[in-house]
Amino acid sequence: MRYGHVMLGAAAAALAGGVVLAQGQSGMKAHADIKGEGVTGRAELVERGTGLDRIVELRVTASGLKPGRHGVHLHQTGKCEAPFTSAGGHFDPGPASNTDPDANHPFHMGDIPNLEVGQDGKGTLEAVTTRVTLSSGPLSIFDDDGTAIIIHVNEDQGITGAPKSGVSGGPRAACGVFMKGQ
Repeated sequence: MRYGHVMLGAAAAALAGGVVLAQGQSGMKAHADIKGEGVTGRAELVERGTGLDRIVELRVTASGLKPGRHGVHLHQTGKCEAPFTSAGGHFDPGPASNTDPDANHPFHMGDIPNLEVGQDGKGTLEAVTTRVTLSSGPLSIFDDDGTAIIIHVNEDQGITGAPKSGVSGGPRAACGVFMKGQ
């Protein structure tokens, strides 16, 4: 299955099994420690490949969330001051960008699949994306103001809605700022 440029299914299964998804140079790594009220987690990114064959593998683990699906997005600013609105809108660089979380959704560069959380309050998300990079360039999450990852209280419905409609996950439950390295 494909979610925009985020690939799921066989690619995610290969990632989970430790299979290298792209041959070539192993690039940069990044991580974010995710925190919220009663919520903890970690996001890890690994860039693989070179040039146009570059992909980013994403793994998010979290605990302390209510069971069900939760929207997860990369946000435009690397700040996590509660209630996490300091992280800004969705990561969507470029001259025609629209960072409003609900408008132009799910077409932002920072839109990724939902996190499925079990009855124990824990969840893991594994995906692959071509929408962002860790290395320098216009899609790098390491721009001048950094990038945050947000886990939302509700499910991302995967549709475009009116500004502030909440279709992309609504309130922000937890946040983490990406740092280079493991």
